[in-house]
Amino acid sequence: MNLIEVSKLENHSADFQFVGVAPNAVSMNQRLYAEHEVNPVPGFAGVVGRSAALQRSLRDVEVVAPTDSSVLILGETGTGKELIARAIHNLSTRRNRPFITLNCAAIPCALLESELFGHERGAFTGAIMRTVGRFEAADKGTLFLDEVGDIPPELQPKLLRVLQEQEFERLGSGRTHKVDVRLVAATNRNLEKMVARGQFRSDLYYRLNVFPILLPSLRERREDVPALVTHFVKMFSRRMGKQVDSIPPETMAAFQWYPWPGNIRELRNLVERAVILSRDGMLPNPLHKKQTELMIPSLHRTRTFHSSMTLEDSDRALLLESLEQAGWIVGGPRGAAAKLGLKRTTLLARMRRLGISRPIPHEGTGVRGTAPEGIRRENAQL
Repeated sequence: MNLIEVSKLENHSADFQFVGVAPNAVSMNQRLYAEHEVNPVPGFAGVVGRSAALQRSLRDVEVVAPTDSSVLILGETGTGKELIARAIHNLSTRRNRPFITLNCAAIPCALLESELFGHERGAFTGAIMRTVGRFEAADKGTLFLDEVGDIPPELQPKLLRVLQEQEFERLGSGRTHKVDVRLVAATNRNLEKMVARGQFRSDLYYRLNVFPILLPSLRERREDVPALVTHFVKMFSRRMGKQVDSIPPETMAAFQWYPWPGNIRELRNLVERAVILSRDGMLPNPLHKKQTELMIPSLHRTRTFHSSMTLEDSDRALLLESLEQAGWIVGGPRGAAAKLGLKRTTLLARMRRLGISRPIPHEGTGVRGTAPEGIRRENAQL
């Protein structure tokens, strides 16, 4: 299984250039499909990106995967929690055993117990045959419970028991079944707050939360967006038999700075739409309603970038706003680099390229001016 990397992405991140974007439009066949051909790495099928935020999560996966400990994957909807769960299974000693999934939010509460533990014939109205549950099907393998925060309170003690004792009874049966299952759970809900409100058992939460893995939102890994767009354009072009030769810079800029409330799932769907609508080999902007005003999220407000602005103008405006909000502190957890999801060295390189330096007040006036060259170099190292 594969971790999909895009070669040379780090160089693009350092200069904050978009993959497949040049002053006009860049040939994807020459740049995206050749220069940025994906390199398979065992263990992480379908995962795209090399951002620091994503790499931290993947390192956690590599640490916990060889164990049999329970894992709780946390993150917003659409961040790829099932892909990470599969990676944990694929990197474990159970890789050749079953990987069984269940979305707890997609099953009616009345049927969820049967889905988890199975039932005997006649256990309830409509039970015309014996059915094996997900725990039994996952024996010697891995069970992935998505949206585990949606499990009703009355079922939580039974789930706790099977996690602690590795045994259960099917509905309508008094026979105890022993299993050997590694559990990986995921949720986009705050289980700690649910515990405090009495909506989720604290003992079950502690059992699930042995090793938490937090997945970053797409807003926290913007440098991965060009690689993801490239990957999805390539994938959908092949599926649809369409040829997409270029991505206009304004389209890639729209992808880069859209806030993505639906994260990677939303990005994937919009790229698919764009490939469907593509004509003459050019990828259209599926965010057309935001073409005239591209909203860049910040701490408590947004800045509007008009379509007439160049990419360099947009970059400069975004950097200036972030630096001003951070009090011109570049590094550290409260610095502009962290807010932009960039490395400190990457932000400093972009500042130098765009000619951005920290303003200093004119002596005795309180009016800001531009620092002399020597001072600018010194301030750039903050």
